[in-house]
Amino acid sequence: MPQLRRTPAPTPKPAAPTGRPTYQKFDVVARKSGIDGFGAFAAEAIPPHRKIGEIRGESISVSEARRRAAGKARIMIVEVSEKKAIDASQSSDPMRFTNHSCAPNARLQIRDGRVEFYALQPIAPGDEITVNYGETHHEGTLACRCGAPGCVGWL
Repeated sequence: MPQLRRTPAPTPKPAAPTGRPTYQKFDVVARKSGIDGFGAFAAEAIPPHRKIGEIRGESISVSEARRRAAGKARIMIVEVSEKKAIDASQSSDPMRFTNHSCAPNARLQIRDGRVEFYALQPIAPGDEITVNYGETHHEGTLACRCGAPGCVGWL
């Protein structure tokens, strides 16, 4: 009787040697922020113009995203197109805690439906990673707490 061979199960996409997911290019940790709630902080030096990482989450419609965001001061939802949004509220990605600043050290970019973060300047270990949120569902009604010189005062 012939021997049956078992095919091994496919292995999941390996994490980087650091233990972080491959879409996170630099180590980032979430901790209490002086800006608001928790923030994303560099755990290692990040050179300028390099991808820091991404946030992943539940893909939802923009109408569902707006329903979920209604009346909330803190949300973790990014609209990635006219029809789709990413709700990162249940994600384990530390970049989901990235706070707004009127003088950011990083930028958020939507690419192929992904929410990516890139350093605008060198970011030292321990520095909070911030981006300018641009338009938000707050429509200028939420006070900005970034404390940056020239802060516009509202989100």
